[in-house]
Amino acid sequence: MHLKLKLIKNLFKKYQIAKVLFKCEYNKTMNKRLIAIGDIHGEIDKLNSLLDKISPKKSDTLVFLGDYIDRGNSSKEVISTLIKFKKSTNCIFLMGNHEDMLLRTKETRKEEDISFWLFNGGITTLDSYGDYVNTFKTHGNFFENLKLYYSTDKFLFVHAGIRPDKPLDEQEKQDFLWIRDNFINHKHQLKQKVIFGHTIFDEPHIEEDKIGINTGCGIDEDGYLTAYICNENEFIRSD
Repeated sequence: MHLKLKLIKNLFKKYQIAKVLFKCEYNKTMNKRLIAIGDIHGEIDKLNSLLDKISPKKSDTLVFLGDYIDRGNSSKEVISTLIKFKKSTNCIFLMGNHEDMLLRTKETRKEEDISFWLFNGGITTLDSYGDYVNTFKTHGNFFENLKLYYSTDKFLFVHAGIRPDKPLDEQEKQDFLWIRDNFINHKHQLKQKVIFGHTIFDEPHIEEDKIGINTGCGIDEDGYLTAYICNENEFIRSD
């Protein structure tokens, strides 16, 4: 009888320990937030406002959807802030079409590519860095190492979208960075929900297979910067 009682007590103790360990692991998982941040476009105050509201933790992963530069007046400060921020938080930096335009000017040196970039907001970026050479001297490594997409089991993060009728491994760079209506107006065939920026909406664009979070930051005074906390299905906006 005493042996059975001792065995039951040992089993109960092991159960209690396993329960505590499971709870700890569960809490760790729940505390790991996956957060997407939309197009910043040189707006340092709105970036700082949003980061303050998010209050990122070391366990968080932040995925920035590109278009860090152009239009707003503080492109250099935005990139410097992001580089510094990455030292304390896990960050994924995607390429936007505006970074693509900038890199293309370096690649081709063609007057039409330079003019196209400047026309689309590049002038404010040059003013921020002082000149063209200093842009790449200061942050060339950042621009040249941006990713086209980031994928998890449940989410695919891209700047602009994807070709709806193609699998991920058949997508082209042009689509990741520039696509609009064909992606937004049609359901895609991937298992993940696509989180994207690029196309401007007055408020987050929510569909069954996609969520757009470019809410006009850097476009006009009414525009704001949006974050989406994926595993909590929560939106946060800058001031």
